[in-house]
Amino acid sequence: MSQFVIILGILLLSFVSGMLGLGVAFAAIPFLGLFFNDLVHQIQPLSLLLNGLTASFAAAGFARSKLIDWPKALTLSLITTASAPIGGYLARYIPQFYLWAIYVGAVSFLAYRLFRPVQGSSSGAPNIRLAYALAIPISILSGLLGVGPGFLLMPTLILVGLDSKQAAGVNAIAVIPPSFSALIPRLNGAQWSPELAIPLLIAGGVGAFLGARVTSLYVPSHRLRQIFAVMIVLVTLYKLYTLMA
Repeated sequence: MSQFVIILGILLLSFVSGMLGLGVAFAAIPFLGLFFNDLVHQIQPLSLLLNGLTASFAAAGFARSKLIDWPKALTLSLITTASAPIGGYLARYIPQFYLWAIYVGAVSFLAYRLFRPVQGSSSGAPNIRLAYALAIPISILSGLLGVGPGFLLMPTLILVGLDSKQAAGVNAIAVIPPSFSALIPRLNGAQWSPELAIPLLIAGGVGAFLGARVTSLYVPSHRLRQIFAVMIVLVTLYKLYTLMA
């Protein structure tokens, strides 16, 4: 019964993350924590594997609707992949409290900006160079905290001028390489059973692809902004709760 609940939960969470162009790790880690006790050897490796896979299937869903700007997406992938390990190295020297304080401040500001009504743009062109520049500190901070960069990168892409659906597609591509590169050093100590891992991967891939297709075909861009803003508020409140508990 518990295995069925885990698979169903990952399916639903992957659907939501696929809608937003995210990997599922941001939601999978606390969810799997309800069933497994070992964060380092069970939850993190499985979550990273699911993160890369769900981001890949979400990207495929957005690509079918031609919503991915490939040059921008691949450039961001290179930036996130190169920058995230710097954060992992610096994490040994900086207290986690200060890092999470910066993270909470950043997501609070981004959520506020996403909730604001869309202003008409005089230039019409997204400031993608600003997105490239911001992707570096975002990826370093993500590496410091052990979370994927997509959760901060997605709203940043929207705020620099990308359409919400295009931002989701670009973001999905950008988070794939860091997910798998972060998984590699954890493979030796990973503990998972194929009987559970394989159904979870299938459920994650199907959910993420369907979520991306629903967004591509049926969700207006302004509504996607609001959905993502609500999501980051909820996840941030949950993180604050876990830190204070």
